[in-house]
Amino acid sequence: MAQNDPSRTENATPKRRNKARDEGNVPKSQELPKPLTLLFGLLMLQLYLGTIRTEIENLMKWFFTEGFVFELTPGSILSLFQTCLYSISVMVLPIMLVIAVAAFITVRLQVGQLWAPKVFKPKFQMFNVLSGLKKLFSKQALVRLVKSIFMAAAVALGPYIVIKQAFGEVIPLFYQPAESIAAYVLNAGQTMFYYALTPMILIGIADLLYTRWDYEENLKMTKSEVKDERKQAEGDPAIKNKQRQKMMAVMMRRMMQDVPKADVVITNPTHLAIAIRYNAMEAPAPMVLAKGAGAVAQRIKDIARENNVPIRENKPLARALYKVIEVGDTIPEEFYQAVAAILAQIYKTKQNPR
Repeated sequence: MAQNDPSRTENATPKRRNKARDEGNVPKSQELPKPLTLLFGLLMLQLYLGTIRTEIENLMKWFFTEGFVFELTPGSILSLFQTCLYSISVMVLPIMLVIAVAAFITVRLQVGQLWAPKVFKPKFQMFNVLSGLKKLFSKQALVRLVKSIFMAAAVALGPYIVIKQAFGEVIPLFYQPAESIAAYVLNAGQTMFYYALTPMILIGIADLLYTRWDYEENLKMTKSEVKDERKQAEGDPAIKNKQRQKMMAVMMRRMMQDVPKADVVITNPTHLAIAIRYNAMEAPAPMVLAKGAGAVAQRIKDIARENNVPIRENKPLARALYKVIEVGDTIPEEFYQAVAAILAQIYKTKQNPR
């Protein structure tokens, strides 16, 4: 997708967005999941610290008591390996699981449900050296550099603040027991994490907003592209017009073929013509077989004369029928009396030609 193209002023259409998603192109911040997974990992570590301490104490007690008299055999070594592996799993796996779930949820909330097999297809343009060199000096490369600098500064900020504050507290630690020193180190590490995570999360949120803005800008389309896509979705107007003309021609031929079956043609007298047939076996009311204006009306009258179909002039009735009724419909009830009078006169004329 072309970037910084001033002609791309239109928001992306749903088709364009779906195509981008199918190709795996979605707005996703690479920076936001990092501090969030670290945050959830740290919270889980705080909640799980008691269990970790218990497991470490049990291991240390065994090594400093039974471990000194432990007999090394293939079976005992395997048993020792299994015991250590179990203890390490108990200490590590729950925290790793929380981190994995946090990472999954963070990404899922950004991109939604997505399955794009096209991303697994090999892209040989990735091996294009010239293209890679151009990317080194692109806007995206500059943005990534700025993000990396801010992230590095955020990571360095926590230790700097904590160490600066701890200068006056380090010397008294020499007179404290090991448990107090360990607690102090853990508290200091926790403070470092929080000092570093706060700016990292803010940078991640800013990166998310920028990523979504940049994604929308890259997806934008030109007016010509929107017009072409609309043509593809709705069909080319020229082709649709030709199809409509063909349909009208077919309907016209069918309509003219039905004119000889009419009982009467009611006219305006020159501009309109409506061919009507009444057969109680076909419909409960008189039916319009054909109607037309101008040249079509003249053609209806010519066919009627060729087939000896009576033509009657009735301006108000012709105008009203032409406006409110379509070919193939029965006439509305309010016109029954007027049409019945014309049909009755025609039937009477046929029965008494003199």
